[in-house]
Amino acid sequence: MADNMQQTNQSPQSGDYISRTSGLKQKDYIGYALGDFAGCLCFATVTTLLQKYYTDILGLSPLFIMIMFIVARVWDAINDPIMGRIVDVRKPDKRGRYRVWMKFIAIPLAVATVLMFLPWSGLSASMGSVGICIYAAITYVLFGMVYTMHQIPYGSLASVVTTDDKERNKLSVFRSVGAALGSIPVLIVTFIWSKPLLDDGGNQVISAAGKPVTVVQYLPIIIGVAVSAVVAAVLLFLAFRWNKERVVAVKKENSVKDKSNGTVSIVKALLKNRSFLGVCLVGMLLLAGQMFTQSFYTYLFNDMFGMNWMNMVSMVCTYLPMAVLMLFAGKLVRRFGKKEICAIGASIACVANIGLLALQQVIIQIPYLFLVFCLISGVGLSIITLEIWALATDAIDDVEVKTGKRSDGTSYSVFMFFRKLGQVLAAVAVNGALLGMNYFVQNSVDVIFSAEQLTTMYVMATAIPAGMFGLMALVLFLVYGLNHKKTAELQVAKERLLAEQAANNEIAIGENATQN
Repeated sequence: MADNMQQTNQSPQSGDYISRTSGLKQKDYIGYALGDFAGCLCFATVTTLLQKYYTDILGLSPLFIMIMFIVARVWDAINDPIMGRIVDVRKPDKRGRYRVWMKFIAIPLAVATVLMFLPWSGLSASMGSVGICIYAAITYVLFGMVYTMHQIPYGSLASVVTTDDKERNKLSVFRSVGAALGSIPVLIVTFIWSKPLLDDGGNQVISAAGKPVTVVQYLPIIIGVAVSAVVAAVLLFLAFRWNKERVVAVKKENSVKDKSNGTVSIVKALLKNRSFLGVCLVGMLLLAGQMFTQSFYTYLFNDMFGMNWMNMVSMVCTYLPMAVLMLFAGKLVRRFGKKEICAIGASIACVANIGLLALQQVIIQIPYLFLVFCLISGVGLSIITLEIWALATDAIDDVEVKTGKRSDGTSYSVFMFFRKLGQVLAAVAVNGALLGMNYFVQNSVDVIFSAEQLTTMYVMATAIPAGMFGLMALVLFLVYGLNHKKTAELQVAKERLLAEQAANNEIAIGENATQN
């Protein structure tokens, strides 16, 4: 194969295949970003609102929530690869193989999002807490399945929108910006979703930390969720219109079945690749840390600091650096490499959270310092968030170059499954911390916590992210193998592989790939 690839690349008829499968315009970048903008409008409601909605509105036990989240992710171990294979083996039509799923899934995703936040009174009246638990489990699993039907084709789309390394890096930045924009509207809900808790005399109840106690209201939650879901559906229709596939695998009829193309064989090849395994672990730890802080900070700011507005400001501190760094991400990557700058970013985030833990007593007295450290951590995380999708695409390319097999959907489904494992880590960490401080809400009296409970809450809120981000830095330094030099070499190998695949009629490229 190597000799054949070299000959094909040297042939004067081959052309520059990377340039023929690239050439993105600003509309292409915006169109791709809209996909994750829409997805995160829904996903952010889950990571930010659902946990506290379950405990404070539905009155569910943290133990049940933790078990439900784990079981849902076990199902994902089956569901994700199935979806990946469905995407890979589906015969492409004039709309391509991946982008069409954004059109298919727009309305189902909106409906599944809203269903999670509807506390049906009939279930509560007829079956009590059992009915609510069953409904919560069904709707949560349903959302996960529908979201998978969006994320796997959408993520795989990056591999066929362009093959140029610089354009893919820019796509990763735009996707991350889209995700950040999708995560912002939910902050408005956290800003207005609580009201002061008053005693029988109409006086504000004060916590053991000397801060006002607040309780969560349902109406702002359901309005925010419904609006986000509708907007997400509209954006997905736009994303379908504004994306184009420039590389499409050709479906071969009546071909002998190749066992090496089976799901098990492909997954084995993926997990044997050092860089792919490394980016999977990074994606898992990154999402776990982000979800943990988004969910657990709502408890910390409401119950310990008594400053609900800190939810919004802490998120701004997380995403504001992204708005600045996106302007320099391309230059940093070209100068130092994706792996190198991401490893440094993870280290910065780890150190910032260690600082929060070490300065606990000072920060309790001066809560604003917490936001300063959030900003520092946000700088580090923004670097990785902007580049994680480019790291994943590079790793998938590395597998394809080494095996000669194109399986973007399956590859991305495995990567997404590891990110789902990150959700498990976050769920275990959040609910384990709540169980450790005996957090359970049945009425307004239950939201008044002791000083010991609040101290435990603070330690968990800072120590757990520090550990996750520290592990992420180690994986980037020691496991992920595509450094600056090897990524450049991969681009050359990819050009050769594209030439061979085009010569063998395995792919359609450029203007012949898809139609509008």
